[in-house]
Amino acid sequence: MKTSRLVLSLSAAAALILAVGCSTPASRIRDNPAAFAALSPHDQALVQAGQVSIGMNMEAVKLAMGDPDRVTTRNDASGESQVWHYVVYYDNGIYLYSGYYHRGWRRGGGWGGGWWGGPAYPYYLDYPNRIAHDRFRVEFHNGVISSISQENPPA
Repeated sequence: MKTSRLVLSLSAAAALILAVGCSTPASRIRDNPAAFAALSPHDQALVQAGQVSIGMNMEAVKLAMGDPDRVTTRNDASGESQVWHYVVYYDNGIYLYSGYYHRGWRRGGGWGGGWWGGPAYPYYLDYPNRIAHDRFRVEFHNGVISSISQENPPA
């Protein structure tokens, strides 16, 4: 009897941890209803589907895609733009991992940077040929999407 309660309790705790740790468009909308309500009906439908389109603002992209894995700034003749990278990692053509959540919990508290300032999952360090690929890239000019790129995985 005690064993079944323990198993049930541990299962419930594991489910809660997974539910809290996973960020989906629905959970991001629930966490920021005002930003979602400010979107047009067309953009709301895209966000709910986890998609973005040219002309969407940064807040809408965060609702649809979550926080980017990397952010870079690009300067050209048309001015400065910000590029959000959503990254996947491969080693010799084998998919390893992706996503913002792989950055880990910092010793000082908060997400990003790992337990000791490095990657959060040290077993991935055993892949010396690990390569980052932008699975998805969104470029913003004046705070709205000006281009979207999607990279095909390596063959």
